[in-house]
Amino acid sequence: MALENKLNITDSAELARTEERISKKKAVQLFENGYLYTLEPGTLNSLFQIHKSLFEDIYDFAGKVREVNISKGNFRFVPVMYLDEALRNIEKMPQSTFDEIVEKYVEMNVAHPFREGNGRNIRIWLDLILRQELNMVVDWSKIDKDDYLLAMERSPVKDIEIKYLLKEALTDRINDREVYMKGIDRSYYYEGYATYKAEEL
Repeated sequence: MALENKLNITDSAELARTEERISKKKAVQLFENGYLYTLEPGTLNSLFQIHKSLFEDIYDFAGKVREVNISKGNFRFVPVMYLDEALRNIEKMPQSTFDEIVEKYVEMNVAHPFREGNGRNIRIWLDLILRQELNMVVDWSKIDKDDYLLAMERSPVKDIEIKYLLKEALTDRINDREVYMKGIDRSYYYEGYATYKAEEL
């Protein structure tokens, strides 16, 4: 079953391919028109605006906090009843050092505020913070998929692995379109056609 969408696509694989094509195009536009860099890094507004920009042509829920509880594998993300408070607390987290920024990133991943497209969205949000605070971004092509997924799975309990992976992949090529686009492409490589289980409230 495919998620309800504006394109009336009912096949989940077809929806995933179409979503990838459209959201990649939107991600390029975010970079090239400079809109991405008008957003205030680390805020909820920037997170919501990125998501809306990427997915507004596909989903009615683009840029809106999810209204269902979701899980992936055996991991359950923050329940809806606690989500607004969790997001407000994450927004207030400090982000002046590399460790603080990654800790904020990990907490946002645990929150998983959207029904779909969280990984792609939160990675762009992370790079926006790194760009402002450290004058660096992540070269995502340097991070192995399995290492990344395993490190993120463990990160709520022990974040040393994800910090190591991200630190090793930092680059000062913050205005490089190729680095940015490798990050967008890598997002789909990491996520594949992974789906969430959702429980309607």
